Parts: sequence; C-alpha cells; structure tokens
Amino acid sequence: MTKSWGAKIRASLRLACASATLCLVATPAVFAQGLIPVDFFNAPINPSAPTAVEAATLAFDAKSNVITATGNVVLKADGYTLSGNNLVYNRVTRDLRMTGNVSVRDPSGNVMESQDLNVTGGLKQAFINAMTITAYDGSRITADSADYSQALQTLLNNVTYAPCGECVDAKGRKIGWSVHATTGTKNEVDNSVTLEQPSLALLGIPVFWLPYLWLPDLSANTVASIQMPNFSYSDKTGGRAEIPITAYSSRWTDIILTPTLMSRQGLLVGAEWIQRFEFGAIRVKASGLYQLDQTAFSFPEAQRDWRGAIQTSGEFTPAQDWTVGWSYTAFTDAAYLPDYNLTVGKSSVDEIYATNLTNNTFIDARVQHFNLLGDVYAADQEKQGETLPTVRFDHVEELAPGFGRIDISAKLLGVQRQRDATSVVNGVPYSFGYAGNKQHASLQAGWQKQWIGAGGFVATPYLGGRADVAYYDGNSPDPVAPGETTLWSATPIAAMDVRFPMAANDGSTVHLIEPIGQLVYRGSGNTAVGITNDDAQSFVFDDTNLFSYNRFSGSDRQETGLRANIGGRYQANFANGGYVEVIAGQSFQLAGANAFAAADPSNTAVGSGMDVDASYAVLGAYGSFVEGVKFGGKLQIDTGTPRVARAGLGASFESNGYSAVLDYRYIADSAAAGVPQAQHEAGAEVGVPITEYWTIKGSAYWDLATNNMLEVGGGLFYDDGYLRFGASAARTGPTHTTANDTRFTGTIRLLAPAGLDVGHQY
Repeated sequence: MTKSWGAKIRASLRLACASATLCLVATPAVFAQGLIPVDFFNAPINPSAPTAVEAATLAFDAKSNVITATGNVVLKADGYTLSGNNLVYNRVTRDLRMTGNVSVRDPSGNVMESQDLNVTGGLKQAFINAMTITAYDGSRITADSADYSQALQTLLNNVTYAPCGECVDAKGRKIGWSVHATTGTKNEVDNSVTLEQPSLALLGIPVFWLPYLWLPDLSANTVASIQMPNFSYSDKTGGRAEIPITAYSSRWTDIILTPTLMSRQGLLVGAEWIQRFEFGAIRVKASGLYQLDQTAFSFPEAQRDWRGAIQTSGEFTPAQDWTVGWSYTAFTDAAYLPDYNLTVGKSSVDEIYATNLTNNTFIDARVQHFNLLGDVYAADQEKQGETLPTVRFDHVEELAPGFGRIDISAKLLGVQRQRDATSVVNGVPYSFGYAGNKQHASLQAGWQKQWIGAGGFVATPYLGGRADVAYYDGNSPDPVAPGETTLWSATPIAAMDVRFPMAANDGSTVHLIEPIGQLVYRGSGNTAVGITNDDAQSFVFDDTNLFSYNRFSGSDRQETGLRANIGGRYQANFANGGYVEVIAGQSFQLAGANAFAAADPSNTAVGSGMDVDASYAVLGAYGSFVEGVKFGGKLQIDTGTPRVARAGLGASFESNGYSAVLDYRYIADSAAAGVPQAQHEAGAEVGVPITEYWTIKGSAYWDLATNNMLEVGGGLFYDDGYLRFGASAARTGPTHTTANDTRFTGTIRLLAPAGLDVGHQY
C-alpha cells in the first residue's frame, strides 16, 4: 500500500547537498570528432552548490521501498537542469531514475532529450541525504538527512520546521518563528511529531530550548496550544514572569512545570501532568505559593501564608458516539485562582458526565457541583446548588416523505442546596434557590409539518404536549419558600407559524421581505412547573427569541395561554458583497395567564417587556455596506410609554492594518428589578499601524450614567501572520466590576500558516 509522504501535498520539494554530480553516459570518441560543441556537458559542478528537486507530490511505498516524485519534476545542480514526468528512487537497488519526457540543460544552454535517464553520483546521493520541503501553505522543513522507515515513520536529522518558509519577507527582514531539533520523527499513521532537543527561534533569534517535545501534529490548533512565557503586572502581584517548562513529553505523557516569579508575592510553583490513552486523556494540575505580602488582598480568606489549588479533568470515548469525563477543583480559598489569573473554565464546575450524540439523538447525563470563584466565603459555597443529577434527552424522528417529523425531549433535574441563596438589590429581594432537595422530570413531544403553498406561502403547524412531575422537600427556613410539595401537570401545545417570503432582484441587489405570524397555545395555567425555579432565571427579550414557542431558558418555567407573535424579516444582498438584515416584531398575550407576569422569587421576567399583554417591540439590525465596515444594533422599545427600554449599538472597521470599534449599551432604570438608575455605557477601540507588522492600539470605555471612566488601556503589538507578541496596560475605574485596578501584560503567540486550520504534514 502506498503511503503518501506529506499527504500528497501540493508542494515544491527542495533538496540541498554539499556536493552533487550528474553522470550522463555518452561516447567520448564522438565528442572528439567535433560533431557536438566542445562545451557540451563538460562544465564542472561546484561541490558546495545546492541541488534542488521540485515536484507536485512525493510518495513512499512501504512494501516496495520505493520513493516516487511525480508531476513536472525538476532537478537543478549548479547550472544543470534535469526535468521529466517522474523521479523514482528504489531504496533496495539504490537506483535513481528520471522517466517521461526527460530534458537536460547544461550551464552553456545545451539541451539533451530522452524518455528515460539513470541519475548517478552526487546528485543521487543528494536525493537520499539532504532536503528541504516547502509545503503548499508556505511552511518549510529542512534536514541534513532523511530515512523512510517501513514502520511508517520518517526520521529527519538536524531538522528545522518553519511555518513561514525562509522566514524572510520581501524587504529582507526576519519574520515568524521556527523550531530546530537534532532529530525529528514523523509518524505517518497518526501524524504525530517527536522532536529531540528542540529550540525555538523568534524572528531568527533562539530564545527557548527543551530536551524533548511530542506534538500530536503541526496543525494550527496544536501550534496555538504550545505554552509560551507570559509577562504581566498587577497591583496585587506586582511584576510577574511565568515560564512554562516541558520537563517530559511523549505521545502518551506530558509533564509541564510552570514557575512564576512575582515581585510582590514571590514564587508560585505550578505543575501539570497530562496522560493520554488511545481513547482519551486525563489532566492533573496543581499550583501553590507562600505569599510574601498578604495585605495586597482585602478578602480575609485570601490573607494567609499558603495558598494553592489542585485541578483535575478527564475525557474518554469508550464507545462510538459516547463521551464520558469529569472535572474537579479543590482550593485553599475561592479567590486564589482569579487572584493569580489561574482560572480555567472547568474550575467553576465539579462534575461527572456522559454524552451520546448521533445524527438524530442527543443524551447528556451529569452530576455537578458548582464553585463560586472570587471573594466568596466558604459558607457562601453552600448556597450553590448541586445537580444530582441532570439528564437531558433530545430526539428527532423524520417521518415518511410528506408526513413531517416528531420531536421528543425530556429532562430530569435534581437540585440539592444546603443554604438559601438570597439577596437584596436596592430594596428588591431576590431568591435564587432554596435549601433542600428538589427533583423535576419533564417530557415534551410534538409533531410538525411544513406546507408550501401558492406564491411561496409557508405554513408550519405544530401539535404536541408536555408532562411534568416535580417534588420539593420544603427544607428551607425562608418563610416565603414553598413547603413540601408534589406537583403533577400536563400541558397541551398547539402552534401555527405562517410566513410569506417575497423576493425581488434588480440585477445588482436581491431583496427578501418575509412577514411572519405565529399563534402559540399552551393549555395550562401553571407557569412554575418546577415548584422552585433553579434553571430558568435568565431572560432577555430580543430579536433572537421573538419567534420562539417557549422563551424560558430552563424547564422550571413555561409560557402559558394563547400568544401571538407578529413581525417580519428584511434582507438585502448587494453586488459588492454587502448585506443588510432587519428582524422586528412584537408579542401579544391574547388569552390565559401571562407566565412572564407571574410572581417569581428570582424576578426572572421583571422589566423584560414580556410581563405586559402587549410586549415591548424589539428590533435587530445587522449589515455591511462597505468592505471592512460592519454594524449591528438591537432595540427594545416600551410602546406603552413610549421609551427605549434597552439598546445596544456597535460598529467596526478594519482595513490595511487600521481598525476601530465603537460600542454603546443602554438599559433603562427599573425600580421593580432593583435598578434605580439607568445603565449607560459607551466605548471605543482603535488600532493604528505605525510600521509594517507593528500596531498601536488604544481603548476607552465610559460609564455615562455616573460620568466615570470604566476602563482605559493601550499597547504596542507585533503580528506578521506567523508570530504575535506585544505589551499592553489597562486601568479600571471606580464602577468597574474590578474597581481601580492597574494591569500590564506581555504576550507571545505562535501561529500556523496564516488562515489555515489544517495540519502541516511532511
């Protein structure tokens, strides 16, 4: 079986050697008779001149031990040029042969042509020993020697990988990055790369060395995940230098040490162990320090000598379509991770999970404990709910053609909480969860079918129902909390979605106007089907959920009664690539209980605009008229007052290295929600290139409501498409979530060939 070396990449393969000789057999007596020019193929070859081979593909056949270059093959050696259709090297017989339309040109311009030619001497040895591979994406690999193993491995000695080719731009400046190693091994089966004694060079300057490094491939994602040094400054830690060191690396194991030196807090030591298996991996990370200056932190639990954390996670695929895993974090105090900028996404959730995903089915089961991170006391952690368990099931069954489809969804949510999670915001009480145990199971099934009528009229009826059973043990001491309760409910659901898309084309612009109307009926008066609301506390009414049948974010709440959603969509696509899209409409409660007006301890829908029979009107607009310029905006208008209840506007510009972003946000005051003063913010970000690759960036955000600066910052950044680094500074204002904080940051990031997300294979 033929194994493609480089996945038959569209590349030019350049082979360099110290000496090369091209041997062409001819009869000396014929030359002596003067039948051909005296300079015919007699120019000597400089042993130090490079030899090169160019071809479309290079393939290695492990069974026959044959390496084949195909597609417009060209060999060059000190003025000699040999071209043909194929170049074949037999590793057993060590024969190198050019075949198909062979042409040879010597330094004097003499040409000889044939169908086949044996290549011997130094040029053949060059093909065996020295090479440079320039891939279709511009990346380059050079080595002093190469060996193609029958174990489907490519062994390169004294190898260098550079995603930027020669890493010299048109003006002769060094750019990008490269890695040099004494030995590099490419596994053709899994594309993994093993490097011995690799060193990293930035802009041609060596800056980092490791004894050993294993990479799963040379893809953009892998390159981006290589840990780089970070430098920063903050008021709490002082100057900070974080230097990750790969102490050991192989296909199966990575051990990474991360010493971090801080001028105010001393040495923070981190270590990470990554263990990979055929069907998954586990990760264990630990860090800690002895604080030199506890007074840098105002949070009492952070004012201790020793602080640290242990984090572990794992994920496996034990069977097709199944994924199982876990994550767990333990810490001395909840503020440690964010104080030292060590927070990762999984740190806030301890969980065990199993997920199944196929084309038409999704199953997810989890047991979860949630960690509050930041200046949070240990007692407040008990206010966080634990899901014991949460199970979700979704299935779509396509019926026979013309009969529509059936959607089935189910959820089981068990919540355990040790303390009530309550708060008072500007005199308004919020209850986010009650102490005790709750279980809530729900099942919903529905049928829908789309009909397209004359003129493009589209009607989609929906018929279904929902069943809920819930239990709460009533263990909360809060007098307003429900007592022990069991709830059974059934909700019939019927809906009709009608649309009438109308399109027009004037030759340069395509217009689409689509009026949309919906009637949705949920035949129940019970809006709190979960007894306590633990998972449906987030709600913002805007263009994204204008035409939804149930807008609550979780299963503990549901819409009820008869509701009409009226609006439409306009879209225009311009010949220059520009576009405009506008979605607007309003929702009306026609009959039955309005679920958004029902009392809820977490004040889920208060001030949302859906708690009145005629909802607020919403609009979303997005578009681009000129290349490089984009805009977008959202509006929520209280039609009863009238006034703007919520607004968000933004625009961006990017061209020739210049960039700008404008952002504006507004939320009206709402006494019922505990917001006595409108939230009113504006900001801008600007980037200006000062020379090629170098850009100055600045940003400023202002709290218009309090007339205070929210945040201001700026920095100097370098980006040549292969390497990014820079330094920035930022200062927050008194109304920022992290008030009056100063930070300096230095970053370095390696990039794969610009714009590519595929692996570089050699």
